[in-house]
Amino acid sequence: MSDIEIAQQATMQPIIDLAQQHYGIAAEHLEPYGHYKAKLSLEYVNSLSDRPDGKLILVTAISPTPAGEGKTTTTVGLGDALNRIGKKTIMCLREPSLGPCFGVKGGAAGGGYAQVVPMEDINLHFTGDFHAIGVAHNLLSALIDNHINHGNELDIDPRRIQWKRVVDMNDRALRNIVVGMGGPANGYLREDGYDIVVASEVMAILCLATSRADLKARLGRIVIGYKSDKITPVYASDLNAQGAMAALLKDAIKPNLVQTLENNIAIIHGGPFANIAHGCNTVTATKTALKLADYAVTEAGFGADLGAEKFIDIKCRMSGLKPSAVVLVATIRALKFHGGVAKEALNQENLAALAQGFANLERHYHNITQHYGLPCIISINHFTFDTEAELALLQEKCAELGAKCVLAKHWAHGGAGAEELAEAVVAMVDNREPGFSYVYEDQLSLWEKIETIATKLYGASKVTANGKVKAQLAAWQADYGHFPICMAKTQMSFATDANLKGAPSGHTLDISDVKLANGAGFVVAIAGDMMTMPGLPKIPAAERIDIDDNGVISGLF
Repeated sequence: MSDIEIAQQATMQPIIDLAQQHYGIAAEHLEPYGHYKAKLSLEYVNSLSDRPDGKLILVTAISPTPAGEGKTTTTVGLGDALNRIGKKTIMCLREPSLGPCFGVKGGAAGGGYAQVVPMEDINLHFTGDFHAIGVAHNLLSALIDNHINHGNELDIDPRRIQWKRVVDMNDRALRNIVVGMGGPANGYLREDGYDIVVASEVMAILCLATSRADLKARLGRIVIGYKSDKITPVYASDLNAQGAMAALLKDAIKPNLVQTLENNIAIIHGGPFANIAHGCNTVTATKTALKLADYAVTEAGFGADLGAEKFIDIKCRMSGLKPSAVVLVATIRALKFHGGVAKEALNQENLAALAQGFANLERHYHNITQHYGLPCIISINHFTFDTEAELALLQEKCAELGAKCVLAKHWAHGGAGAEELAEAVVAMVDNREPGFSYVYEDQLSLWEKIETIATKLYGASKVTANGKVKAQLAAWQADYGHFPICMAKTQMSFATDANLKGAPSGHTLDISDVKLANGAGFVVAIAGDMMTMPGLPKIPAAERIDIDDNGVISGLF
């Protein structure tokens, strides 16, 4: 059966009953959205502050390929398996974006028998969080143009407005637009553009905010542009925008509770992309899971060079979170793809390609253990086409690396197929205190932080940027030099060229642009030609998504 067919046959339990049975959460603390999803009140979240923290386990992956790696599937399967072996566990995931849902992915709620449900709701509008984020973002956009139209008392330079508009869809036609056309009644004529919602600074702020007050303060610190002197920043607070924006986010800030196919609780909250944003679910969700459960399993987007690095250097740095271990997900198929095999031939045994593609896994493992300072278990997400010879070779190469490697079959068997992985994780995290290393220290300059990420993690020999980028970083150094870096880079390679598979070394990483996310508290460095508004593929997933006369949705996966 397809993923959606499996999900539609699930026997779900009312989420309020599950929360009460598993964690003693009274119904008064939950705001149900139907029967199977609910928001948890911030008042209840705050009441947990005196409880001890559980163990935090991060799930990440090798560089993604069209073959698929199954990071979310492994997160769900591992969480179910930990619960099966008697370990009280909650999974923390990101909310899917409609952009990739209708673009390439077709959904992002796990797969096979390791899914979160209700699958259709989670992949589509869910509880409306992304809608609220998009409206809050675009309210600020409207206030900017409105202020200029009514006299521009703040002396905002229309040529230096940094705040674009957003929509939660892959729509390349909106990357660059012109607003204000049609005469003076329609405002000031200027160039503008759209980003996707998951690249919005409001998304990042929601995911990093620790309270309503912190949310509002961060929204007020957003730099929307500069005055005509080209130097003085204009903040969202100068437009008195932060109160209304925070009001629009009054429900979005509350964590969402759902369940797995095995009726275990999962928190799904926030969803920044990891190739153009910081790629982690909300701090609130992760901290709540740690207070409620003995183990919290969370994911970070795309490969360990992107999502996991930002989890460490941005999310943990700002929140004080301390992971205990990392699960690095890989598949035989993906490793063969990194070894040069075409997508169409990945189901055929190819030991030479597997050995060559192993370099990608090896570098990610090295980064995690050496540069993040975390113990790591390699989880092989099993496919039915994997041969015994391929599995044996991969186990052998992992052993040579000194890595613990576990074959997991959660896609086919749910939590039962990942019990060995769960036992290995427990053995690892229960025998060490949480702790890790940042990739770079706060006192490095912004440029030095970019260089450190590129050379340490990506294998680059040199980092370049044009004079405008370097001048901008130099200008920000005094006020924002302590900020971490959020690298926007293709997820398909360690390099900026998505076609460079495996573990390329000695390449040059070019920084084409930099953006200040003052409310979120980081500087975005755009590497190569990375776009903050994706486009749809030639045959988008939207073409196979449908609904019948009974309201049954098909085509999501």
